[in-house]
Amino acid sequence: MDLFSQSLFSNSDKEHRPLAVRMRPRTLDEYIGQQEIIGRGKFLRRMIETDNVPSIILFGPPGTGKTTLAHIIAQTTGSHFEKLNAVAAGTPDIRKVVDAAKERLRLYQQRTILFLDEIHRFNKSQQDVLLPYVENGTLTLIGATTENPYFEVNSPLLSRMRVIRLQRLDEQELVQILEQALTDKERGLGQENIEYSMHTLTKIAVVAGGDARTALNILEQAAAMLGDDLGMQLTPEIVEMVVGEKLHAYDKRGDNHYDVVSAFIKSMRGSDPDAALHYLARMLEAGEDVKFIARRIVICAAEDIGNADPQALMIAMAAAEAVQFIGMPEGRIPLAQAVTYLACAPKSNAAYVGIDQALADVRHRDYGQVPPHLRDSHYRGAKQLGHGQGYLYPHDFDEGYVNQQYLPDKLAGRTYYRPTRNGFEVRFADYLQYIKVKKDKK
Repeated sequence: MDLFSQSLFSNSDKEHRPLAVRMRPRTLDEYIGQQEIIGRGKFLRRMIETDNVPSIILFGPPGTGKTTLAHIIAQTTGSHFEKLNAVAAGTPDIRKVVDAAKERLRLYQQRTILFLDEIHRFNKSQQDVLLPYVENGTLTLIGATTENPYFEVNSPLLSRMRVIRLQRLDEQELVQILEQALTDKERGLGQENIEYSMHTLTKIAVVAGGDARTALNILEQAAAMLGDDLGMQLTPEIVEMVVGEKLHAYDKRGDNHYDVVSAFIKSMRGSDPDAALHYLARMLEAGEDVKFIARRIVICAAEDIGNADPQALMIAMAAAEAVQFIGMPEGRIPLAQAVTYLACAPKSNAAYVGIDQALADVRHRDYGQVPPHLRDSHYRGAKQLGHGQGYLYPHDFDEGYVNQQYLPDKLAGRTYYRPTRNGFEVRFADYLQYIKVKKDKK
């Protein structure tokens, strides 16, 4: 049953196994992070605890716990558990697992769970071999991948599996994992009595960039340097010696973090591409979550550029998707492209100001009812209520415009959107002015 190899998880060769392997959680209660999917009452946890795991794809960056979840399932399930790595396995290996699964189901009515690590490495024909056996229940397939399965897994196979996305661990979760390793006397470094500070563990977490395996590897290498002249005090300087690069003064929870993020946004808003690239580089080098950076870029495109260049939001969204698709370090390139585009684009916050003013009215004013001529008139009885009566269809008129009231009576005449004369938005300003002149003539 245990194809993860008993020797890998036994205590007899503890000194030969990496700290990241020794500290691998053995139960869901030991598992840190991913509470959105394995927290109490969540789907995957319920499926594991009831031994009713469906075919799933665990999708996420390295070090987020995909293999660990598979290991926990292997230890808790009543099903037979098989493990293959798509890098080394081929079609004959799949057929061998399938034949054994059929026999097991026929003789013992026992299900078979196949954990296929790096499923994205299987080509189309290899994935097609799995399809009928996943579909008819011969196999329950658990695939693990760092690549977007919607691009890398065949649609027919994907449609028969549930995609579960694992997120990079946050700084607090990584610190918790590191502290657990430092205090665990059975599997970790607890017997070495290493002295440490939360500041040092936070530095490791920042460098690890959401990857628990990397964080534990750095800790293990730093711990190995202690003793003799260095003593047993784990310091940022020792960690810096291990990672071989400068640890940047960038606390993702402290003032420096907010200062850098603020400067990044203000540099794009202020049309300084060089400064924007500088602050982008500082965040990337410090291990900032690229999704956090991408969100700031998308917000800037809508808030500070808006309709002065509608293309900016499309480029920002494309960069956000691209960085998740290709990962780092290549993801820095589309981020840099978006940042420089936004910095050089014409600026307008008219849409941002407009929605906030409209929200303020909705929250604090009596805004009245939707005018009757704008109400839905497509259901039976609507016309008897006067819905839609008097509505003028703009396309029936020259230039696709007709003068009629759209705001509720109590807000009639309110103006929220005031386009600037910058970039593309000047066209909106001219068009709205043209309409205003036509209204005034009525």
